[in-house]
Amino acid sequence: MTIQLPAPDHTGADKKPKRSPAKTLLPWLVLAAWIGLLVGGFSLAGKLDSVTRDGQADYLPANAQSTKVLQAEAGLPGGENGLLVILYERPGGLDPGDREAVVSGQAELAERLGTDAEVSPEIVQSDDGTSLMYTASLGGEAVAEEAGATADARKALTGHPDGLDVYVTGPTALGADMDEVFDAVDSTLLLATAVVVALLLIVTYRSPLLWLVPLVSVGAAAIASMGVVYALTQMFDFTITSMSSALLIVLVFGAGTDYALLLVARYREELHRHERPIDAMLAALRGAGPAILASAATVVAGLLCLLAADLNSISSLGPVGAAGIGAALAVMLTLFPALLVLLGRRIFWPFVPRVGDEVRASGSRWARLGELVARRRVIGWVAPLVVLGGLALGTVGVNSALPQLEQFARSTPDSVTGAKLIEDRYPDQGGQPLTVMSRPDNSREVLAAVESTSGVASAEIGRAGADWVEISAMPVDAAESAGETATIKDLRENVREVAGEDALVGGSSAEKLDEAETNKSDRNLVMPLILLVVLAILGLLLRAVVAPLVLVATVVVSYFGALGLCNLVFDHVFGFAGMESSVPLIGFLFLVALGVDYNIFLMSRVREEAVRHGTVEGTKRALATTGGVITSAGVVLAATFVVLASLPLVMLVEIGVLVAVGVLIDTLLVRSIVVPALTMSLGSRIWWPSRLWRAEQDRVDDRA
Repeated sequence: MTIQLPAPDHTGADKKPKRSPAKTLLPWLVLAAWIGLLVGGFSLAGKLDSVTRDGQADYLPANAQSTKVLQAEAGLPGGENGLLVILYERPGGLDPGDREAVVSGQAELAERLGTDAEVSPEIVQSDDGTSLMYTASLGGEAVAEEAGATADARKALTGHPDGLDVYVTGPTALGADMDEVFDAVDSTLLLATAVVVALLLIVTYRSPLLWLVPLVSVGAAAIASMGVVYALTQMFDFTITSMSSALLIVLVFGAGTDYALLLVARYREELHRHERPIDAMLAALRGAGPAILASAATVVAGLLCLLAADLNSISSLGPVGAAGIGAALAVMLTLFPALLVLLGRRIFWPFVPRVGDEVRASGSRWARLGELVARRRVIGWVAPLVVLGGLALGTVGVNSALPQLEQFARSTPDSVTGAKLIEDRYPDQGGQPLTVMSRPDNSREVLAAVESTSGVASAEIGRAGADWVEISAMPVDAAESAGETATIKDLRENVREVAGEDALVGGSSAEKLDEAETNKSDRNLVMPLILLVVLAILGLLLRAVVAPLVLVATVVVSYFGALGLCNLVFDHVFGFAGMESSVPLIGFLFLVALGVDYNIFLMSRVREEAVRHGTVEGTKRALATTGGVITSAGVVLAATFVVLASLPLVMLVEIGVLVAVGVLIDTLLVRSIVVPALTMSLGSRIWWPSRLWRAEQDRVDDRA
């Protein structure tokens, strides 16, 4: 098949186009406006780190008991409570002088942290005689600066005998080590993403110059998005976490580069028809703009569905991601086209498009693929769907409860090593303490209910304030085990019977339980909501009912296929202890919204071609014309998400790999074969009940 572009009309304006002062000035005005905006936005973008929060309450469900416990603790004397656990271990057995060294270190630590050395907790020796352990409570100021408190503790305990290892662990140290990882995420991710996008653009365009224009533009979009997000935090009350900040960078670079690839492809086509770059760009925007706008609207709408989630870290991702997509859209439809127009045709060197040149698709693999799919339509969609259905079986038995001690990828921090050693050396004390909050007037009744709960080894009243009394309970079972989970549920039921809503159960294990349960309820609410929103947008864009249902169904199938495959990879290849509970929902959002994007780009062109050539021929032409650029866009987007796999957090690695695998499945298999095969199998029925369906029916009747 050869697509012959119309030659320019040598008798009309395309030969000697009249110069319009407004058109000539427009790119310069756009560039000047963006320079001004970016100068102001750069200062705001630099402030985003100052409003990023990674406390436990920032990730927990807004209305969960464990969240309310943290809030209640903040009002007690000393503020929110923190806990360090100090473990000394000599693998071959303790020496006679080791206990004296531990006592000395305990006193030095109390002095460093400003606590009372006279009331230091008991030093407990393990049954196997290899370890000594004690706890150190921290007040509100130290908890607020948990990274500093943990670092001070580690410095204070450096002087110990050779062969005696010391580990600073506990909830506060785990939080500090997590914060240290998050602190390095943004800068590492920004640099790695920029490098990956630059390399892919160079390979895609095979030009020494062209790749710089989209890279500079998406960089500007990243700055603008961070500035917009910071401004939003000053106007509205929502949480910015390091997770949402990291995903913001990936989204802007991935989506922005996709928009650039699609616009450049259409612009190159139009340069064969128009003499002046400004005319070619305006034609390209008219042609590709609606699909890009629909794509961005789909992602933004999907992201805003997250506002319905109860989990703080998930609901906050909605406005953050939407702001990023909005910034990317604005830059790539204004600043990016202006730069291309100002740089002229020479930016495409050495493959400069000339007016009147033919665009031949007969030799392209996409044209051949279209012909092959047309001959084997049913096999083209049945076989891939069977394969994806088989992959989806990998979701059976998925463990979406990644333990707290397994959240770090590749490197194991000191706090995790120490916590695992405690579980091994102190099997009857390996659990994390639970915190029960009670009103002062019924604290004794609540304490009795706690002590009578099966699975609670001990309990005692701690700090007391005007509104709440703190009760510390030590479970029998190991942290995050099935036994401890049952204990937490029984404990909540028992204290509720005594004090109703005036008794709350929290602590690190209760927090993980609340997070997992809320993620499950959020998935049941948000996933159907995303599907409904995406269906509505597709229906408005394609003005049909059948096509949106088909497109969404294919994307959902590819999501479950990717989820099943990745679950097997995480378990058997990466060796992860489970899938973090928020990963399925975040992956669903990105794969449905972003996956539908590519179908939007394809089906918009199919509809455009079908008006003139019919659905079957229009599908082949659309695949031949858009196949290369959409595949390039999918590979770029997958590569940007793969960058997340370079980070040392299992949650971000799992999100990155899941989205990357899903995008590749959707781009290379679903969009390239399944959707064209289904479209050609259904024929004009794909457009039911639009005018295009009626027009094709009329053509069939006329031929009959």
